[in-house]
Amino acid sequence: MDPYAKPSEKKVGANRPKIFHLPSAVETRTRKERQAEKQAVATARRAIKKSARRHLKKELEEEISKLEIRNPKQLPSPEKE
Repeated sequence: MDPYAKPSEKKVGANRPKIFHLPSAVETRTRKERQAEKQAVATARRAIKKSARRHLKKELEEEISKLEIRNPKQLPSPEKE
């Protein structure tokens, strides 16, 4: 799953919602169990997004530091008047 996908792009392929039309006698999970599973999936997705943001931030900082090493900023020298 692309962590930066738009909301309409997230529910495609293997991530599409699975719709079950099962009678309550066959469905063994309670509403609380289904909600807990749903929250666990949401938590995992948030963790993936957070990790991706941290990774991109780290890459950006490394790239900026490389650029600053190659081209150090020339600070204007104080002029004597």
